[in-house]
Amino acid sequence: MMSNRKRFGKVVELREEKIQEYKDLHASSNAGVRHLLSKYNIHNYTIYLHQLDDGKYYLFSHFEYSGEDFEKDMELLSEEPENVAWWKLTDPCQVPIKNRQTGEQWARMEEVYHND
Repeated sequence: MMSNRKRFGKVVELREEKIQEYKDLHASSNAGVRHLLSKYNIHNYTIYLHQLDDGKYYLFSHFEYSGEDFEKDMELLSEEPENVAWWKLTDPCQVPIKNRQTGEQWARMEEVYHND
């Protein structure tokens, strides 16, 4: 692993009635905007799905960032027409977490521990 990589964890609620649609969107061999993630220095992107005791379904993501300016890269990524189109498909499946730190759809999680 490159030493300059930063790790990020995020969470968002997934609408129960949209679970299969969301899985189908990501199951395609050419799903979404994978090439754009690499272009903007995002690596090892993983999304997990879990139903918590509150009965709701949540997506938990983890990725690594290897660039020099995360905010700038995320701004450029958010302006990519292909990414905007992707979000128009995925955003309706999600319920943003309230009281999040940024204006993002997904709330950032605090890293408590990591073992290389």
